Amino acid sequence: MGEIAERELFEVLEPPIQRIPFVFNSPHSGRSYPQSFLDQSRLDAVSIRRSEDHYVDELFQNATFLGAPMLLAHFPRAFLDVNREPYELDPRMFDGPLPPHANISSMRVAGGLGTIPRLVAENMEIYRGRFPVEDALTRIETIYKPYHATLRKLIARTHVQFGLSVLIDCHSMPGNMHLPGSAQRPDFIIGDRYGTSAAGELSRAAVDLLQELGYSVVRNKPYAGGFITEHYGRPTRGLHALQIEINRALYVDETTLVRKPGFGALVADLTTFVASLSRHVEDYGAYLPLAAE
Repeated sequence: MGEIAERELFEVLEPPIQRIPFVFNSPHSGRSYPQSFLDQSRLDAVSIRRSEDHYVDELFQNATFLGAPMLLAHFPRAFLDVNREPYELDPRMFDGPLPPHANISSMRVAGGLGTIPRLVAENMEIYRGRFPVEDALTRIETIYKPYHATLRKLIARTHVQFGLSVLIDCHSMPGNMHLPGSAQRPDFIIGDRYGTSAAGELSRAAVDLLQELGYSVVRNKPYAGGFITEHYGRPTRGLHALQIEINRALYVDETTLVRKPGFGALVADLTTFVASLSRHVEDYGAYLPLAAE
């Protein structure tokens, strides 16, 4: 972890004045890989990046200009996944016993995608062998917990200032992802944990606004939202959380990781989307807590 500590583990991009009740979060776009971590891995420097949400922080970079803070990770998802419970850990990965409160039986752990992931995309094993459990617990104490403490403060501050808050958890999905039982490959998926993490009116507005921009959009399938959306969304209290998944085929070559020519146009469309959604919340925000499904 020493190499990654040379720069911030994560940062908050703050507007001069917060003008809208939104908080943006990009937990999987980090691309600063500690050399010690790469030395532990059996993967090459390109393959290990396959679980990144490539450049998602850049896609939403104009959120701060519109008046919202953005929290973004510099550490990579393959190193630590903050969109999990703090102790979703696979005991087969470590030398030494896990703490008794570790969740070793979740579906995400079984799939190799716990807090300390065992796999990147397409079932590619990350590590050459076991490593000390203390290393994993150190990542949780020194990165995971401070990251979530920062996110909680941003949400609480926003809620106090505006009377409600809207967390937009920003992610990307593989370009070849298609809906179950269908050949459809949506451009965006809006997740609200089936109406439990955000008001249904807000989710529908997000879908409608993206469709008006010409994109194919679905809701909750197959990505309804992860730990962050579930944990921070309390719509009856005015705390809304939406997950947005963007199809990588829209903006990046997934083999070379080079941004496509349409990258700038997508940034512009997402800026329009955020501005429009914020106006919707400004117009109807007082009713959102009552609209959870």
